[in-house]
Amino acid sequence: MTTAQHKIGSGFGAKSTADDVLKGIDLAGKLAVVTGGYSGIGLETTRALTKAGARVVVPARRPDTAREAVAGLDGVELDELDLGDLESVRGFADRFLASGRTVDFVIDSAGIMACPETRVGPGWEAQFATNHLGHFALVNRLWPAIAPGGARVVSVSSGAHHNSGIRWDDIQWSHGYDKWEAYGQAKTANILFAVHLDKLGADHGVRAFALHPGGILTPLQRHLATQEMVERGWIDEDGNLLNPDAFKTPEQGAATQVWAATSPQLDGLGGVYLEDCDIAEPAPADGERTGVKSWATDPEQAARLWKLSADLTGVNAFAG
Repeated sequence: MTTAQHKIGSGFGAKSTADDVLKGIDLAGKLAVVTGGYSGIGLETTRALTKAGARVVVPARRPDTAREAVAGLDGVELDELDLGDLESVRGFADRFLASGRTVDFVIDSAGIMACPETRVGPGWEAQFATNHLGHFALVNRLWPAIAPGGARVVSVSSGAHHNSGIRWDDIQWSHGYDKWEAYGQAKTANILFAVHLDKLGADHGVRAFALHPGGILTPLQRHLATQEMVERGWIDEDGNLLNPDAFKTPEQGAATQVWAATSPQLDGLGGVYLEDCDIAEPAPADGERTGVKSWATDPEQAARLWKLSADLTGVNAFAG
């Protein structure tokens, strides 16, 4: 049954933290895979989940950096994964499947934002390839281990999906590259992925969600020059936040993805876009950048993107 794209009155909000949404929830015996779980809101997600008793597998493109970041956290194990390299995705998934364990939560938190035009794999645009195709391949390869009857897959998108729908005529940006529109397309793809995965997985008891974590200054901004962030009104010339209330802390930024993965309030629901620890409303017609654009929740576009992604990556757990 399709979940309505409307708020449910969760009782949480923009200032809620990952610890707030986990209060009273015991995750002992649960296992999560958190991409990007060693940096920014991903690291805070790892910390909160392990504090609640979960074991967290953190696949990392930079294992040495990850090892240093998670030092002191109990219940964390590291492995190597480069989402821009499908062979690396295959290697990580094969190693995990060989362990014989099941996954209760997959949180696709890793990503790149507004990078200069970069090509990976067979010439794919890096933001679409890393943020979407890599996670698409990862979840499909991990599917045999994703626990039926209760597992959740969480796709971390962004309000930047308002920047662009899927550019069906030039998904790989073969001409006229725009770093912010390319990021927007990748974030729209993250939402469409959750829409169709939820449709495919619901009969197995596996549900999927996408979300906007909020604005948080983290290493995600590493491709942005200081002057660009100054011009956007985020910081001053010395790097100080100009409007602290406009940004979340990492603890607040991690809350919505942790809530998506663990909250009993979402039992029986799925395939929707979340923000501020609740189901988001559809984007208003006046162009205000809140809620979710219709192009990101269209089931026909979601099915079309799934097929294209399967063709590009050569992976589809639901084929046949």
